[in-house]
Amino acid sequence: MRSILNEFKTFALRGNVIDLAVGVIIGAAFGKIVSSAVNNLLMPFLGIFLGKVDFSNLFINLSGKPVSSLIIALVLFLIIKQINLLVKPAPAAPKEPSAEEKLLTEIRDILKAQS
Repeated sequence: MRSILNEFKTFALRGNVIDLAVGVIIGAAFGKIVSSAVNNLLMPFLGIFLGKVDFSNLFINLSGKPVSSLIIALVLFLIIKQINLLVKPAPAAPKEPSAEEKLLTEIRDILKAQS
């Protein structure tokens, strides 16, 4: 029984499992935040702006399958797009040294070897 517990402890404390757990928790919370933003902020504003339109059953079904709504997916896309604009891109890979830098490096190495 102890070996199973030790094996589970090793498995659970690996970085990937912890990262996955954090991602699931954040994903669930983020989904609720987006749903709340859509239902409580965006829809009432759009309803008033468009003449008291009720959006509860208004959507375009693109797949032919029964779907409750695509508005949450659209808002989630827009939020993630804005977050991606705020996140700095990864720095570019360092450039290869120029011919002049390579020559200077060779000269430096030769001078080091001579002294």
